[in-house]
Amino acid sequence: MRHAATILTEINEYMQKHELNLTRFAKEAGINTGTVSAILNGNRPLAVEQLERLTKAMGHPRGHFYEKYIREYLYETNPDWRRVGPLIRHCAELDKLDSIREIVGLLLDYLFYAPLLFDLAEEFYEEGKYAAAEILYENVAMSERNQHSERLAMCQYRLFLIRQGTDQELNYQAAIQFEPFVERLDEMDQLDALRDLASAYRALRRWDKVEKIIQMLELKAKICYFSERHQRAGALRKTSRPLFYYLAYTYLLRSNVCELRGDYEQALRFNQLYIDLSWVKENDKETQHWKNQFQEWGHVNTLLIRLSSGDVSVLPDYVANIEPRKDEIVLSLLNIMEAANRYDFKVDDVLQCFEEEIKSIATQPKALGVYSQQMISDRVSRLLIELAAYYLRKGKYSEGFKYLIDSLEKYCSLNINTRSSLIKYVELFERYKSFASPQVAAAYQDLIDTLK
Repeated sequence: MRHAATILTEINEYMQKHELNLTRFAKEAGINTGTVSAILNGNRPLAVEQLERLTKAMGHPRGHFYEKYIREYLYETNPDWRRVGPLIRHCAELDKLDSIREIVGLLLDYLFYAPLLFDLAEEFYEEGKYAAAEILYENVAMSERNQHSERLAMCQYRLFLIRQGTDQELNYQAAIQFEPFVERLDEMDQLDALRDLASAYRALRRWDKVEKIIQMLELKAKICYFSERHQRAGALRKTSRPLFYYLAYTYLLRSNVCELRGDYEQALRFNQLYIDLSWVKENDKETQHWKNQFQEWGHVNTLLIRLSSGDVSVLPDYVANIEPRKDEIVLSLLNIMEAANRYDFKVDDVLQCFEEEIKSIATQPKALGVYSQQMISDRVSRLLIELAAYYLRKGKYSEGFKYLIDSLEKYCSLNINTRSSLIKYVELFERYKSFASPQVAAAYQDLIDTLK
C-alpha cells in the first residue's frame, strides 16, 4: 500500500532519534516485543489500542495519528470492524467529528455495517455524545433510506430529538421530517415518540399539529393500556413512563389547547380527566409518583384556566402555588402577565415578589425540569413582551421599552417565522413610539431590519 509506511516511518525515526532499541521501546509502550516487531515489519496490522500505546510512548497527544491511520489502514475493501469500531469510539471521546464522518463514509456501501453503526450510535446517545451519535444516525438512515425498517425509523426519531435546539424553524423542520416515520416504530416506542412530537409542536405553538398528534397518541395509549395483550407486554415495557401516563398526557394537552382557544369550559373538563385517575389499576411507586404529578399539575392548571377566563380572585392562590416550583416560574409569570394585559388588572406586587427571578431569566434563561432550552427561550421572549406591554400601558416607558427591545432580541435569536408574533412587536412600538428615545428607536429599527 502506497501510504502504509507513514506511521511506521515516524515510529522508526522516533526510535532512531532517541536511540531506542526494539525491546526498550516495546517496554515503554507496554506491548509485546514480537508484536511491535511484526507491526514495524508490516507483517501485522496496527490495532487501534496498539496505536494508542505507541502514540503515548512517543509523547504525542491522544489522537495524534488518527487521520493518518484512517488513510493507511481503513481505505481498503471491507474495513475490519475490529479496527473501525474502537476508532470511532475514541474519535467520539476526543470530539473528532470530521474523522468520524470520514470513517463512516467508507462504510456506506456495505449494508452489513448498518446494525453495528446503529448499536454504536445508541451507545453514544445514552452517553450524551449527541454530535457523534447524530453522524452515525444520519449515515445509517441514508444507507437504509429505501428500507421500511424499524431501525430507519429509530434513527429518524433520535435525529429529531438531537436536533431540538433554540432555532424554532430548525426544530419544526426536524419534527416534520420525523413525523412520517412514527408508525414504523415499535408500538411502545410510538408512545414516547408521539409524546415528544406533541411536546415539540406545543413549544412551537403549532396547535393544528398538536391536535393531530394528540388524536394518534390517545388512540394508541388506550389500546396499549386497556387491551389484555398490551397489559401483559406492559410488564416488559420499553416506554420511559408508565403506560397510563401517555393517556393522561393527552388530556393535559387537550386542556392546554382549549384554554389557549378561550374554551375554558372544555379546558376544565379535560383538566378533570387527568386529575381523576381512579381508572389506573397499578399502585407501584413510579405510578404513584406520576399520579401525584398529574394531580399537582391539574390543581395549578385549574387556577390558571380560571385566571385566563378573567377570574382575578384566584391570583393569590396561583402565585402561592408557583413560588416553590422553580421550573414553572417563566410559564407562570407569562400566564399572569397575559391575563393582566387582557383584563387590565394590576400585578405590581407579583412583579415585585419575583423581581430577582425576572432579572435572572431575562439575562440567562436555562432549561429546567421537563422544559427544553428552546421552549424556555420562547417563553422568556413572550414574557418580556407582555412585561413591555404592561409597563408601557402604565406609562413606565423606560422599563417598557427595555423589555420590548430585550424581547425582540430574543425573538430574533429564536428564528420564529410567524407573522402574528412580529405584528405584536410592531403594533406595540407604533402605539408608544412618541415616547421612545432616539436610542430606543434606533435599536428597534436595527432589530426589525434583521428580520426583513
